[in-house]
Amino acid sequence: MSSLKTSGISSKLKVIFYLTCIVILVIQIYPVFWVLASSFKTPQEMYDIPSYSLPSSLYLQNYSRVLFESRFPNYFINSIITAAGTLFGIIALGAPAAYAITKIKNKHNEKILSFFLFGIMVPVFSCLIPMFQIYNKLNLRNTYWALILPQVGFGLPICIYLYAGFMRYIPNSLSEAALIDGASNFQIFRKIILPMSINSTLTILIFNFVNIWNEFTYANTFMTRATMKTLPIGLNDFIGQMGRREWGPTFSAIIVGIAPTLLVYFFLNKYIMSGMAAGAVKE
Repeated sequence: MSSLKTSGISSKLKVIFYLTCIVILVIQIYPVFWVLASSFKTPQEMYDIPSYSLPSSLYLQNYSRVLFESRFPNYFINSIITAAGTLFGIIALGAPAAYAITKIKNKHNEKILSFFLFGIMVPVFSCLIPMFQIYNKLNLRNTYWALILPQVGFGLPICIYLYAGFMRYIPNSLSEAALIDGASNFQIFRKIILPMSINSTLTILIFNFVNIWNEFTYANTFMTRATMKTLPIGLNDFIGQMGRREWGPTFSAIIVGIAPTLLVYFFLNKYIMSGMAAGAVKE
């Protein structure tokens, strides 16, 4: 009798769990569906039919305006350059730093790691005014460096933490054998440690790419020229007369803008969990 009650309770819990998951899934997917459906609506349909309704046809004029009649392609290129430069800087600085902390013996290694991790607690907004003044004096405003440098700096703590968590459990015997064969620390890092850290590298790239692609604060603060704007700032271009927003092109620009992050996450999401868990448990 008690087993029947237990099975009945467990089945109810499963139903509640699945219903909760479905509700959360709908809440997360509906905004994307709404924007995607609205991007194919005509200006008349945008105001005449409910937002959740499907368009009567695939109206591609909105995408044509975004891709051929606006500066959106230029903003897209700016975002790509910024993302590529930032990701390269984070990996190029974070991976060697984590290797030095975990594999090169020094009694201050833990203190150095704690110093880097302290950067996680520094609010981004507290640095905007000093950075603005410095970039203004160095003529770095309206350049890619104004976006790349701060994002590299604030991205390094998590990067070093993830790399260090994985590299800590790579057997030292590999490094010692390479040293005996005459390899330098740089060669050990480049040919042994870094290739073994591929999952952590992909996790760091994906995690930071999403944040960099959607970054708004630095771009809005340091970029005043129209030619240097990135995607999040460029969405304001679709404001018509009297401040009236043209929703069709705006939704189309949003879809094109979020497509890279969705594709990257869809194809590489399996590496995120494995990279985050790497080094958490010693095998």
